[in-house]
Amino acid sequence: MVWDRLVRGESGVGPITLFDVAGYRVQFGGQVPWEPENEGIANPKELKRLDRFTQFALAAAKDAVADSGIDFSKEEPYRCGVVIGSGIGGLWEFEVQEERLLHKGIDKVSPFTIPKLMVNSASGHVSSLYGIKGPNFAVATACASAANSIGSALRAIQHGDADVMVTGGSEAALTPIGLAGFQNMRALSFRTDAPQQASRPFDVDRDGFVLSEGAGVVVLEEFEHARKRGAQIYGELVGYGASGDAGHITQPDEEGRGAGHAMAMALEDAGLAPDAVRYINAHGTSTPLGDKAETAAVKRVFGAHAKSLSISSTKSQLGHTLGASGGIELVVCSLTVSRGIITPTINLDTPDPDCDLDYTPKVAREAQVDVAMSNSFGFGGHNASLVLRRV
Repeated sequence: MVWDRLVRGESGVGPITLFDVAGYRVQFGGQVPWEPENEGIANPKELKRLDRFTQFALAAAKDAVADSGIDFSKEEPYRCGVVIGSGIGGLWEFEVQEERLLHKGIDKVSPFTIPKLMVNSASGHVSSLYGIKGPNFAVATACASAANSIGSALRAIQHGDADVMVTGGSEAALTPIGLAGFQNMRALSFRTDAPQQASRPFDVDRDGFVLSEGAGVVVLEEFEHARKRGAQIYGELVGYGASGDAGHITQPDEEGRGAGHAMAMALEDAGLAPDAVRYINAHGTSTPLGDKAETAAVKRVFGAHAKSLSISSTKSQLGHTLGASGGIELVVCSLTVSRGIITPTINLDTPDPDCDLDYTPKVAREAQVDVAMSNSFGFGGHNASLVLRRV
C-alpha cells in the first residue's frame, strides 16, 4: 500500500521505461506500474478509447468509491457530482495522433483523438461510470488543478448543489514531449546518478522536481448524509482558499504573498486561527525558488507558530504529479489526521538556511493532528490551500 511505503520513507522514483529516453538528460521519474486491463475500469475495447490520465482517474475513483461504501444506484443522481482536474490532460494521445498525422496522413488520425485528450475526459467518464448527473466539470490550473477541483466540489456541497462529490486530479504527462519540455526549461532535477535522492525539498542541494504521473481522488459528502449511512469518515474538509500571483508565468512570488493569501483564506473559511493547525502537507516541489517561497508564505501566515508546525513534502517520495498532486496529498492529509502519523520529507540531508522550519526530515513521526493544511501551487501563479479537521 502506498501509505505504508510513505510511512517507511521509501521512494517511488525510478528509471523511465514508458518510452526510449536515450538522449534525454533526465531519464528517471515517478512512473506508475500500470496494467489497466487488471483494474476493472473498462473492457479492452473501451480502454483503447481512454487516455492514460483518464484510466488513472477511473481507477482512483473506483478505489475511492469502494472505500467510501457509497452505492450511487441508491442516490439521487442529480444530487451527486464529479470535479476532476488535470494540468495537461491527454498528452499521450496528442503525441500519438500528431505522429500519425505527420507520417501517415490526415485519414489516419483517430476519430477518438479529441474525446481522449480533452481535460474534462476524466470527469466525464467517471460520471458515466456511476450514473452521476449533478455538477460535472474539470479544472485546469497546472499543479493546483486537483486542489482547486476539491475546493470547487466543497463549494458545490456547501451551496446545496450536491450531497456527494467525487473529486481530485489525474495526470499522465510523463511522455516524450512532457519530459523534454520540463527538462529544457530546467525545472527538473538532473540527478540521474541517484534518482531516488533527486527529489529533496527544502534541502540546500535541491536542483528541481521529479516528473511523475498518477491520480488522487476522494469522495466528499455532506456530513449528515455521510453519517446517516454509516460512512467511514477520515476527516472533515472545512476550509478552502485560492489566489493568483499575477506575476511570472512559471516562477512563484519570492515573498510568498499569493500563496500566503490562499492559506489565510482557507483558515478564514474554516473559521480557525493559525495556531489551530498542527501539520502542513507542503507543495514542496524541490525547486530552488518554490521551496523558499513556500517557507516565506508559511511564516507570513503563521508568524511565531510557524516554528511549531510539522511540515512535510509527499513529493520527496512520489515526485511531482502536477495536476494530480493536490488530490494525492489530500489523501495523505486525511490519513495523517485519522491515523496520527506524519509522513516524512526524505532526502533532507542539509536544510537550506532559508528553509528553516520543521519539515519532518527522513523519519515519520506519531502525532495527534486535529487540523491539517494541504498546499498546491501551479504555473500561471495559481495557489490553492485546503484545511482538513479530525472528526
